[in-house]
Amino acid sequence: MDDSNKLSRAEIIEKLDRMALLPAITFIFSRIGCDAAVKQCLQAGLRLTNAEERKEILETANRYTQNLAQEDLEILGHSEWLAALERGIAAHHAGLLPSFKSAVEDLFQRGLVKAVFATETLALGINMPAKTVVLEKLVKYNGEAHVPITPGEFTQLTGRAGRRGIDIEGNAVIQWSPSIDSSTAAGLASTRTYPLRSSFSPTYNMAVNLISRFGRERARGSLESSFAQFQADRAVVGLVKQQKRNQIAIDELLDQAGCHLGNFTEYASFRRGIKELEGFLSKRGGKKTFDNKQRIHMESEIDGLRKAMKNHPCHSCNDREAHARFAERSDRLIRENEGLNNRVMNRTHVIAKTFDKICHVLTLLGYIEGEKLLPQGHILSKIYAESDLLLTESIRRELLVELNPAELVSVASAMIFESRSQEDLSPKIPNDSVAQVLASITRVWAELEELELEVGVKTQRSPDFGFCYMIFRWANGSSLNQVLKGSDMSVGDFVRSTKQLVDLLGQIANASPDLNKKCRQAVKLIDRGVVTYLLGDI
Repeated sequence: MDDSNKLSRAEIIEKLDRMALLPAITFIFSRIGCDAAVKQCLQAGLRLTNAEERKEILETANRYTQNLAQEDLEILGHSEWLAALERGIAAHHAGLLPSFKSAVEDLFQRGLVKAVFATETLALGINMPAKTVVLEKLVKYNGEAHVPITPGEFTQLTGRAGRRGIDIEGNAVIQWSPSIDSSTAAGLASTRTYPLRSSFSPTYNMAVNLISRFGRERARGSLESSFAQFQADRAVVGLVKQQKRNQIAIDELLDQAGCHLGNFTEYASFRRGIKELEGFLSKRGGKKTFDNKQRIHMESEIDGLRKAMKNHPCHSCNDREAHARFAERSDRLIRENEGLNNRVMNRTHVIAKTFDKICHVLTLLGYIEGEKLLPQGHILSKIYAESDLLLTESIRRELLVELNPAELVSVASAMIFESRSQEDLSPKIPNDSVAQVLASITRVWAELEELELEVGVKTQRSPDFGFCYMIFRWANGSSLNQVLKGSDMSVGDFVRSTKQLVDLLGQIANASPDLNKKCRQAVKLIDRGVVTYLLGDI
């Protein structure tokens, strides 16, 4: 079977319109796919609005974009966006300018935009209920591979169907494809209970703030009560039950392996020792991983075990091999229980253990001493970024003090930015001053990574230089068009990353009196144009 009978996106919207099933949200798991869907609908001549609705759409769109410069509107693709909007069609994804997304949300809620092509981010925390939800596929790319959506994700997406106080019911449409199995779709739709998974883990900033407020021991106790620890403890219950079942079976097997002539467990240990040593010799023999002296020693051990086995009272038992089979089965279960016990130990108090490791790192670096925060710990308590410790160490070592405001912006971006792909392995750096500081920060990160590795914890991701040059140009007054030219970064990503950077600079200013003035100057350089525009201005 092929896709030749598959309806186009425009045809699906037209059919939903004829069946009075609009407004609809079509979930497409890629930004490019959403934008392409809008273009396809325009090329097909699809129009879902009348003259009065088009007038209202234009007025609303103008309110949301009135504070944007004309040159910015051009690079934002404003005319194409507006042309689709007038027809009642729009895309919605994280790559769009926030004001564009807000206009779409407003118009959709009012029933003026009737077909939205969106990524799954729309299903999270945005009030955009529809009469119908369409799913193009039941698989999505998770950053590493294409994987099936979960029942929980299916419910989250299709839960947008049905407007409270308007629709009696909502409609979920799964687009036909040869790759979609009807039983899989039915399974997704019928599952109604989903386990919650906690992603909570202590951080350095969290640790110093908890210690400052409650003291170390009380802070540790509060973390033990977290949902993440509760989940880990629940998993342990199943492991412990399996251990108990295994132990019952072990006791029964050892009873059946009992011999009236002597201690068969001891006899079985001789047999097992011989088997393991012989296996070791046969595996390693051809690789010459040990010298002749070691080989002679092992062969001597085997001879000793053989002699002890033959002299053992159980060796002459007529039921010896039957007893041995029971003993071997008990040995396997004993080894399984040892593995289960290791898993139990690793999961028990896992959150508190992570907290202890983080506190150990902080103690080694001089941030805390017992129950007390040291001066550097107070600086860390004001840095909430993911790279909290790396940034605080950079402040502590005075790596940022010689930078001018634009250079500070560039360097700070390495702490918050995450490239969408790993293709650009050598991003452009603005100048030598920035390059030298970034090199120093990278060395600090390597030191922290090594220390974390020794302690057994990993929290600090490597600095990402992918935004350094772009934001440096923006800080030096370049236009949005100049900054984004030649880049695959969307305007939405640029605005979001810059706003994160504004927030980070505020944290640094609050944490370091020496950098306060420079950080505030840096914020003024980048908090402008499309970045400054707030929805409250409309």
